Amino acid sequence: MAVSSRAGSRVQNPYSSLPDWLYPANVVFWLGLFVVYATVVVLFEKTGRYGPYLSPFFSPEINLRLGSFLIPPAIWVAWAPLAFRLTCYYYRKAYFRSFLWHPRSCASDEPKRGTYRGETRFWIFNNLHRYAFYAIFIQTLFLWYDVIAGVVQHHQLGAVLGFGNLLMLVNVLALSGYTYGCHAFRHLAGGGLDCLSCNRFRLTLWKGVTVLNVRHDRWAWVSMFTVWGTDVYIRLLAHGVLPHAAWV
Repeated sequence: MAVSSRAGSRVQNPYSSLPDWLYPANVVFWLGLFVVYATVVVLFEKTGRYGPYLSPFFSPEINLRLGSFLIPPAIWVAWAPLAFRLTCYYYRKAYFRSFLWHPRSCASDEPKRGTYRGETRFWIFNNLHRYAFYAIFIQTLFLWYDVIAGVVQHHQLGAVLGFGNLLMLVNVLALSGYTYGCHAFRHLAGGGLDCLSCNRFRLTLWKGVTVLNVRHDRWAWVSMFTVWGTDVYIRLLAHGVLPHAAWV
């Protein structure tokens, strides 16, 4: 057995041979970079549309003005995925072990700090996760509508599907896998029953959510990158960085 870190030894995570610093460093780098990118898009970009393509940061499209000032449209959308991911069970582990410097293994000592109070005081907002799930559930329906609407618009233009349609489809599939594999949804599907097997619909739904939930961390990361990639592609088109060629 590993010697306690109180004796001065370094404790290796027994579930991984990778260095203990690698996971938190990756989370800080990629999640931090995404947060910076998303902040710029939400606060300073005025549109997420190019032809039949609509960025997930701007779905649904809401354009409200105060006089001549256009309130950044993504502000009306961004709060839902932000609240959902910030209170997500997996992301809590990710940012606690990275940005807040909690050790990766329970066998490691905590850095010297104040008394840990769990999800109380400031962190009590994590208990709102189920309500954030309701909001993001609705948003995924808008994203599915955007995919279908993009295909219809392409058809009206007399063209076949474009690369943006493929990106939007992959993105909504990844987001659906992440959203519908959520721990809160799993509890809604199978919780509150004395006999789960007596309700065949709830049991089947719970099993389906569980399949997605097993890889909830993978869905979380993949969906983050698909949102990122979809927005980057549409933004490059909208700003003229990529050529405005005929639909592929």
